[in-house]
Amino acid sequence: MLHSSDNAPKAQFTPSTLNPAAPVKTVTSPIEQATIGRTLVIKGEVSGSESLYIDGKIEGTLTFKDHRVTVGRNGVVQANISAREVVIMGKVTGNVECSDRVDIRSEGSLTGDVVSSRISVEDGAMLRGSVQLTPGAEKKDSSSKHEAPKTFGAAAGKTN
Repeated sequence: MLHSSDNAPKAQFTPSTLNPAAPVKTVTSPIEQATIGRTLVIKGEVSGSESLYIDGKIEGTLTFKDHRVTVGRNGVVQANISAREVVIMGKVTGNVECSDRVDIRSEGSLTGDVVSSRISVEDGAMLRGSVQLTPGAEKKDSSSKHEAPKTFGAAAGKTN
């Protein structure tokens, strides 16, 4: 009986059927992302309309205005980067301009100037350069529409 009861929970224990379902979900909704592998070296201008993961070496310029650029732990980038979001886990030398955010992880380093609406620098990360935080274009447009009437109202109130 003990032997059959041991087998019963094993037969009833079915998380293994749930685990294969989770990878299937990730496979059915893939993230479009190009990858530059460890052994690749690119010199020149790199641009695209999908996210980019860099584990190799790039020299030049990177332009991914509406997408994310991730510099992996093995990645070495000597380039100016223009993207929606930049995540740095490797080494970047160059200026970074983002419409959303820059994220420098603990093992990452950035030598260059940053212009972004948000920035995150983890403990242990290295940042050498200037940082200029600017409000995002979407936020700027919506806030200016809402602030204009307030400004007129305040001005009208002050003149009375």
